[in-house]
Amino acid sequence: MDTENAQRWPRYARSQRVLHWLIAALVLGALVLGGTIGWFGFEGLQERFGAAGTDRIYTWHKSFGVLILFLMVARVGLRLRHGKPPYAMALPRAQRIAAESVHGLLYVLLIVMPVIGWWATAAGGYPVQLGPLFLPGLFPENEALSEVLFGWHRALGIAITLLALGHIAAALHHALVRRDGVMQRMTFGGYRS
Repeated sequence: MDTENAQRWPRYARSQRVLHWLIAALVLGALVLGGTIGWFGFEGLQERFGAAGTDRIYTWHKSFGVLILFLMVARVGLRLRHGKPPYAMALPRAQRIAAESVHGLLYVLLIVMPVIGWWATAAGGYPVQLGPLFLPGLFPENEALSEVLFGWHRALGIAITLLALGHIAAALHHALVRRDGVMQRMTFGGYRS
């Protein structure tokens, strides 16, 4: 498609695109840190990174989660305000349903997962943090419940990873194979065909 036509491809609002990429970076960071925590465990982290390094890993993971929660709430608000742009070219029904299902699940899980993480952390008697700030626990301590919630938190992390990989694969397919403007709805700058 030539550049003149490509410039007319519909896009999400700039604020929606900024939030999309910021949340994507935070999710990547949270998943990497959460995976590191899950792989090594608390004792393994202390052996490998020391007490201070372990505290930093947990603080960053919690902080990313809190930021994801707040930004996802803002993103839902922007979606309600701006909606979503139409596709430049009609998608087959099955692709449209798959895309809307994955997007919907990602929206829900990226709100539910940090809430469960916050709840599990508070129920375990651990501090909920956003950088150096300590946030209210909001939930009473309950060690048994905390363990169950952390199990859900891990399972949701796996689900988000799989959904995000599918989302990325589909975006790359649209950008590199179909070249139909779907990925450009969420990008910045000029287009190349």
